[in-house]
Amino acid sequence: MRDSEADRYSRQIRFAPLGPDGQVRLAAARVAVVGCGALGSVVAMTLARAGVGFLRLIDRDVPETSNLPRQVLFDEADVAAGLPKAVAAAGQLGRINSGVSIEPIVADLTAANVGELLGGVDVIVDGTDNFEARFLVNEFACRHGVPWVHGGAIGAEGRVMTIVPGRTACLRCLIPEPPAPGALPTCDTAGIIGPAAVVVGAVEAAEAMKLIAGAAEKTGNRLLVCDLWDNVWRTVDVSSLGATGCPTCRSGDYPWLEGRLGARPTPLCGRDAVQVPSSGGAVDLAALAMRLAAVGSVVANRWIVRAEVEQGIQLSVFADGRAIVSGTREEARARAIVSRYLGA
Repeated sequence: MRDSEADRYSRQIRFAPLGPDGQVRLAAARVAVVGCGALGSVVAMTLARAGVGFLRLIDRDVPETSNLPRQVLFDEADVAAGLPKAVAAAGQLGRINSGVSIEPIVADLTAANVGELLGGVDVIVDGTDNFEARFLVNEFACRHGVPWVHGGAIGAEGRVMTIVPGRTACLRCLIPEPPAPGALPTCDTAGIIGPAAVVVGAVEAAEAMKLIAGAAEKTGNRLLVCDLWDNVWRTVDVSSLGATGCPTCRSGDYPWLEGRLGARPTPLCGRDAVQVPSSGGAVDLAALAMRLAAVGSVVANRWIVRAEVEQGIQLSVFADGRAIVSGTREEARARAIVSRYLGA
């Protein structure tokens, strides 16, 4: 470790459970953060400041004004620029710690690309807002033996659970089936306060640091649940679930990875918008921007084309063929709009 690095991380190194060896492990570690929103931005910022050597940031969306109270890597300029979250976050993190290698990936995590996007990392951290992505991560992690940290926040509440395949309960052990649409509160229905996201993201980052530093015994088989409004913190022992296992971690059943579940339009948390999966692969964004200019005002860059296509409706198309339709939460209407303007 160079003298400049020893000085920068001196307070961390003095924490005995981490120490110089732990800092060296952080510098050599490769971490994927799935989602750069409320949780993911806190996780990515914390790990970058801690000196994790490589961060892969995976996100499908762009910053909105309503994100700013809780998504710590974005500001009003990022919203105005219309850059994807992963790209904007990478720029900010590069200014925070130039010694960290950051790879922004503007994509939706799917069964088709999960191997490419999550391959070659030591730890995966959950910054997503939907169960499809979480179940994909869980199945990939279980199949390949990669530890990952699950987190979620809503209202003033949060939960964190670290999953070490082969040693702990996995996500499917905890949640055998994804909840039906509308069955659980979301940030649309229950709202969310920034401190809840900050706390959950910080705990997730700490769990990731334990895994990297070789202190996995300090994690796992516990679900942390907190409520910042009522000042309630509790830990739920899930070791019995781990002992029993589930079809995924005990029997190798991977319905999300194998495409038997998933790949449907998804309402986006906290926004009046629906994501529609790609049906035809990559898109020529320059050509699309020219076509949509005949319909309404267009903002385009090499990652995304955004156009006002109807009164109150904005269509955002990414290079991988995904589309986000803003101005509706009706899946059928979102599909119809994509079909109308993209022919997909």
